[in-house]
Amino acid sequence: MSTKTAKYHHIPSLGVGKFIAKNLLPIVAMLLAALTCFFVPFDREYLGYFDLSTLATLFCTLAVVSAFKNIRFFTWLAKKIVLKFGNLRNTVFALVFITYFGSMVMANDMALITFLPLGYIVLDSCQRRDKMPIVFVMQNIAANLGGMLTPFGNPQNIYLYSYYEIDAAEFLKIMSVPCVVALTLIIGVCLFVKKDPIKLYAEPEKRPSVWRSVVYALLFVLSLLIVFDVLPWYIVFAVVLVAMIALDGKALGKVDYGLLITFTAFFVFSGNLARIDAISDILSKLIAKSPLLVGVASCQFISNVPTAVLLSKFTTDYANLLVAVNIGGLGTPIASLASLITLNEFRKHDPKATKRYIAVFLIINFSFLAVLIGTQLLWSMAL
Repeated sequence: MSTKTAKYHHIPSLGVGKFIAKNLLPIVAMLLAALTCFFVPFDREYLGYFDLSTLATLFCTLAVVSAFKNIRFFTWLAKKIVLKFGNLRNTVFALVFITYFGSMVMANDMALITFLPLGYIVLDSCQRRDKMPIVFVMQNIAANLGGMLTPFGNPQNIYLYSYYEIDAAEFLKIMSVPCVVALTLIIGVCLFVKKDPIKLYAEPEKRPSVWRSVVYALLFVLSLLIVFDVLPWYIVFAVVLVAMIALDGKALGKVDYGLLITFTAFFVFSGNLARIDAISDILSKLIAKSPLLVGVASCQFISNVPTAVLLSKFTTDYANLLVAVNIGGLGTPIASLASLITLNEFRKHDPKATKRYIAVFLIINFSFLAVLIGTQLLWSMAL
């Protein structure tokens, strides 16, 4: 085979490999779901596996956030905030906490896709790319932990809030302690950054459309009404879908359908496992020993969203499971899809420093995780 022919034969394999790498989680989820279908044949009980309220909420919020991104609302707001700070420590605080609070609205992966490039632009413009590992790691941690205080802050929260029918006040009570501890840790690490004077430059952002911003904000609030059972999911879904088609059809193409597919596949996977007596007994006994530790350990291998769906079928201790799948996003790079997004973004900008980034990532992530696990265990013993 000639060199030229070999080159063209190699191109499709690169495309397939890139597609698999980008969609690894939904592909694995579908394969696992398909595997369990051999042991549990299709029947009417399958229809009861799916939490349509969770899926509708995720679709609506993801669609509205995509529309916000298309008018560059978040980038415009972030740059206005970051450019007001005159030293390195304050700038790092701004980048980290924009991501922290952004994840409460956008979910962690969307927050990182939006704000990690901003972090690079800012550090590059002030010639402080040496701080990229710590800034990217802290943005990643902020995204993973920022949304855990609210029922709609993370996808796993939306699901568990609906599945267990948790009261809003109780949800806040459960998550308040880990949230305060996480926030304290994030602030503590950022304080170690020196107050070096810097000059920032970033291309000015055009002000986003005011009327579109208002309409999208209203649609986002409407989407959250599903979470709190104010409106039926199908009514909100229909309204948001029609509005997006009319206002920004491209936003529908940018929805994270991989996340929706992952949820759907794990509904089938976990539903079938619960009907296989031998596996159900093993998982029930295992998680009964410690929903917190089993949940965190599971996140390290299959990530936090699938863990929430899977383990919810085998425990009624939703308080510890809820904490587990939120803090369990820390640890290994596969504990959360957001961590893989951050790693890929870092490699794009500074591939030679990847080993340094991974070292910083593992040290800080596992340190945070150890403190949060210890705090939760002590808090549970005190109650």
